Amino acid sequence: MFAIFRKEFSSFFSSPVGYLVAGIFLVLTGLFLWVFRGPYNIIDYGFADLSLFFLLVPWVFLLLIPAVCMKTFAEERKLGTLELLLSKPIPLNQLVLGKFLGVCALIGATLLPTLLYVWAIHDLGATAGNLDSGLVWGSYIGLALLMCVYAAVSLFASSLTDNQIVAFMLSVVACFLLYQGPESLATLILDGDMALFVRELGARAHYETIGQGILDSRDLIYFIGLTAFFLFLAASRLKLYRQ
Repeated sequence: MFAIFRKEFSSFFSSPVGYLVAGIFLVLTGLFLWVFRGPYNIIDYGFADLSLFFLLVPWVFLLLIPAVCMKTFAEERKLGTLELLLSKPIPLNQLVLGKFLGVCALIGATLLPTLLYVWAIHDLGATAGNLDSGLVWGSYIGLALLMCVYAAVSLFASSLTDNQIVAFMLSVVACFLLYQGPESLATLILDGDMALFVRELGARAHYETIGQGILDSRDLIYFIGLTAFFLFLAASRLKLYRQ
């Protein structure tokens, strides 16, 4: 598993892919937060906090993570190297987990430079250091959990096809439905309890709860369970392909 993880992670940075992903992510978030006028501009917002950053990143991840994951299995199927990989005595769950960890390590490395935003906001307030660190680190934890779900969904989508574009589109649609679908559906339901139940089926409700600095076990179970479920589906799809 660790050999696959090292291979997957190093392959991103031995080619322009890793640097391109990091560059696009940092440029997009930087432009929306500091340059472009709009709902995510921190200067226009008038408050020295990072809530707008944590509202923006899930939407950037919605395109970025599927773009990174679309080649994981689809490209190997197209090149014929997946058959060689599956012929080796590697448990399928370790193969999937190795690729999953490689993708998550890449996205995690991409997030590290955003700690500069924490430093900048820390000094922007009327009183320097007047920043709720609990909310910031809670939001980063929520972002990491959401990243894992997006990556697991995208890996499963990549295992379904040998076409990277199809894998990308499937991933984007599936991640969007998981994140925003129940939220939008809940607004159409008149019954309050039912609307709340439907809303909590989506990733956005759990992500926002963790972003408030509340580490509820239900939210952790939701994200970990959803990640494990899609990784299991990816391993099951590869098992069918091996047969």
